[in-house]
Parts: sequence; C-alpha cells; structure tokens
Amino acid sequence: MSIASVLALTACGGGGETEESAPSVAADPELTAMLPDDLRESGTITVGVDASYAPGQFLDTDGSTVIGFDVELFDAVAGKLGLRTQWEPAPFGSIITGVDSGRYDAGVSSFTINPERLEQTNMVSYFNVGTQWFTRAGNPENVDPDNACGLRVAVQKDTVQVPDIEARSEQCEEDGQEPISIEQFEGQDQATESIVSGKNDAGLADMPVAVYAVEQTGDRLEALGEQYEAAPYGAVTAKENTQLAEAIAAGYAAIIEDGTYQDILDEWGLTQGAVETPTVNPDIEA
Repeated sequence: MSIASVLALTACGGGGETEESAPSVAADPELTAMLPDDLRESGTITVGVDASYAPGQFLDTDGSTVIGFDVELFDAVAGKLGLRTQWEPAPFGSIITGVDSGRYDAGVSSFTINPERLEQTNMVSYFNVGTQWFTRAGNPENVDPDNACGLRVAVQKDTVQVPDIEARSEQCEEDGQEPISIEQFEGQDQATESIVSGKNDAGLADMPVAVYAVEQTGDRLEALGEQYEAAPYGAVTAKENTQLAEAIAAGYAAIIEDGTYQDILDEWGLTQGAVETPTVNPDIEA
C-alpha cells in the first residue's frame, strides 16, 4: 500500500457520516443529574470533530466511523453521563463557531487550551501535550527547528502551531535571513503527505500526531528533537453552558477514578500525557 493510501485510511479529513456511538461504560445517576435538562432528556450529545488528526480523532477504514484516543475518552465520559455520542466531522477551524452557534453541543478535537479560546468558550482539560517537529527520515535537508529559515514547512490551519511557525519566520526576517515558506493545509493528513512526498521539508504538530505519522509511514519520516510548550487539551462547550462543562469535567474525573482513562491511554501508548484532575477553564499563561 502506498504512503498516500496509508494516510488516507488513517487520517481522512472533513467528510464522513454522522453516527451515534453507544456508551462503553455504565451511567452514573449522580453525573447524569448534572446535565442540562435538554441533553438529559434527549440522551445524545452532538460533538464537532476534525476527523483528520490521528491518533486523536480520525476516520476508520470504513470511511465513516470516527475513532481515536480522544474519541474513546469522550465516549467513556458520555457513557458516565448517560449519553450517546453523535460525532459530526467538520473542518477544525469551524468547530468552536459551531459550538457557539448551537450546531454542536460540544467540540472534542485536540483543542489546545489557550487564552484566545478561553475567551470564546468553556474548556475542560483532560490531556497534556506539546508541539513536535518531524521531517523525512535521515533529515536530508538538515532541518533544525531552532533555525528553519528558508525552509518549507507544513502545518494544519487554525492550530496553535500556526502562530508558532509564523513567529519563527518573522524572527528569520528580523535577523536578515530568508523567511520560512509556510504552507497551511485543511487537514493534518495533507500536511503529512506533503512532507513524505518532499514538497515540504518538515512539519510541526501536536506530539501524538507527529509520532503517529512517523509510525504509520514506516521508515519515511522521523521526529526532530523533543516536544515543547506542553499544554492541556480541552473539550469545548459554549461560553454560556458552564453546566455542561462541569458535567463533562465530572465525567472525565469518573473515568480517571475507575481506571478507564488509564486503560485507553495505555492502549494508545500515550500515558505521558495523562492528567490527574480535569479542570473547567484552567489558568493558562498567554
């Protein structure tokens, strides 16, 4: 199978049919009672997701089922709350807007918590992760993340990596060097494929995404250095819906307590990102 085919199967973006997932854990009546009335009565929570960000969330080989460690964690949270999950794939940059407009009850898509997003939404922390650079195996372009001036770098639109790489490029110009040529892609799968093909010299993404891309492409890619600037991922609710955010936080706390959380992270090899206490709108430095 070609590298493009592998990436298409494991990290397809955008499309996919809406599908309800049945709870994987038993409901806790005390947690169910925390939900807003409309959700408790409907029994289903609609979740906006960018299904191109493996291993957090991506489409299974059937082309429609959204899977990944983010998905498994939130399915378990929903189960504790007595809810089914209805995952609705969408472009990453549209999800928070969709939550704010009421199209989705929540957004779960590897959203790094930062001050800008906290101004728009409620965010419930559940996992810690930093940024990781990666390039073609053997690093043929001698990419140095701390001196990438003049190189071609791929990144997914609307992620925290965009201002990161833009600031690096601006520093290059201030230092009298060539700016970084930044290519932004709608889906991470497209960004990764551009590096495999040699169109771009390197990329940067959340650590689990970069590591998964290296694994899925065999010996075609390698990670560069260590992750940096680790920050929590957050499940998103509308700014006015603090009640739902508190219920979701209690759901994450419940799966941490009963071991489901650890089991899922063990399965995906991501225990280094585990948190002890989910928090609604944690204090994050700008």
